[in-house]
Amino acid sequence: MDKAPAQAPAYGGYQGNYQVPYTTGEAGPSNSYSETSSQHHQHQSSMSSYQLPHPGQHADPYYATPVDEKRRLSMGMTETQVNSAASSIKGGKEGHDIEKGAAAHGHGHDGIDIFDPNRPKLGLKQRMHHFTWAWFTTSMSTGGLSLLIFAQPHQFPGLRQIGLFVYILNIIIFTLLCAGMVTRFLLHRGDFAKSLSHEREGFFFPTFFLSIATLITSTQRYAIPENDTALIWAIQTAFWLYVIVTLMLAVGQYSFVFAKHNLGVQTMMPTWILPIFPIMLSGTIASVIAETQPEVSAVPIIVAGLTCQGLGISVAFMMYAHMVGRLMSAGLPNREHRPGLFMCVGPPAFTALALIGMANGLPDKFDPSFDGIIDAPIIRTMAVMAAVFLWALAVWWFFIGVIAVIASPPKYFHLGWWAMVFPNTGFVLATITISNELKNEAVRWFATGLSICLLLMFLFVAYNLVRAVIVQDIMYPGRDEDVNDH
Repeated sequence: MDKAPAQAPAYGGYQGNYQVPYTTGEAGPSNSYSETSSQHHQHQSSMSSYQLPHPGQHADPYYATPVDEKRRLSMGMTETQVNSAASSIKGGKEGHDIEKGAAAHGHGHDGIDIFDPNRPKLGLKQRMHHFTWAWFTTSMSTGGLSLLIFAQPHQFPGLRQIGLFVYILNIIIFTLLCAGMVTRFLLHRGDFAKSLSHEREGFFFPTFFLSIATLITSTQRYAIPENDTALIWAIQTAFWLYVIVTLMLAVGQYSFVFAKHNLGVQTMMPTWILPIFPIMLSGTIASVIAETQPEVSAVPIIVAGLTCQGLGISVAFMMYAHMVGRLMSAGLPNREHRPGLFMCVGPPAFTALALIGMANGLPDKFDPSFDGIIDAPIIRTMAVMAAVFLWALAVWWFFIGVIAVIASPPKYFHLGWWAMVFPNTGFVLATITISNELKNEAVRWFATGLSICLLLMFLFVAYNLVRAVIVQDIMYPGRDEDVNDH
């Protein structure tokens, strides 16, 4: 597959006998780097009448540009793209909400100010056009909450019934979200392909499979009796199908991104990790179902889960390098997308959880070399050590996210707020699992406190989601994940 055409040169010129016009949104030979946002808006509206210099005549403003800015122009990068994050961290400027795309100046279709409380209301059909894959983050978070309730170290009467209710609620939510996506694609033909190829919304497509992962694991916890052979085989089949499909997703989506998108490191967001997340959760699924499987099936499931978990965390580490590079060179994301930083908590947290779970799922007599050197007890000890190692990385990312959000809280609701729930669910589950292995009551109470905080965050995000739908703060042009605003 060929790469998408590179962005047109930032300066005008002639091609044969035809004059090449400037394109709205590109950095042309003007003083755009010193203009205010309003001046830049006026500059864009007048570009169509701008006359290019005669061939051989210098475009003075461009040639007077400093060398480092000229390099940015030659790369097709605007000042906004380069400095957006940096300008956000320096003071958390209020005007740094929307940086490019259809809502580059806070205006959506037909010049509507998308931040005006009195903006026109849209009908359901128009709003369904903006019902994106990111909605499945709701199902992910609800499923994660049901698993967290089941794993609580301090149970009380009725808690499991509450977890069962949340599990059933998640099934209903997932069904409604699937129906909503089908409705969107039926009402707006062509949206399916566009949603998958979009350079922002496309990264949320894996959340559909992450929702399925939470359904598989919570089904094992709440709906599979211990001695039901038929259901045990059914959950095993679901696991292998999930591994196959998510492996194709991990390879296919990244291959597409590599071939069709040109994404600068300055625009790096944790959503770039999402395509590898579903295959990584194969290890988490394996850690949950292995202990209920027959020995002949448990070992292959654990080996496959460990392989997938290793693939996921390895790719995540590579993405972390880009993420830290972006943070070091361009600063934090703008305030509206800082909750997304919590996505970085997920890979090490879920890996820590999966390693201990898979080790405990091994048969007690497991000894592949039959020499007693590497047997089940030794593997379980190594798993705990590795889990603690990875848990520390999750803690670091967690506090990076907390400080970033507190320093400049988001003002407008985005579905990315669910990143403050689902990845942190893995963090709390890993904390509970480690505390159980170390038999440390203080850490267990710490995990209980984290669970309460996570429940409050879930309710907070859920409330804001419902409110945003009612007042049309989402499912509205320029306000969803189908527009590039970071």
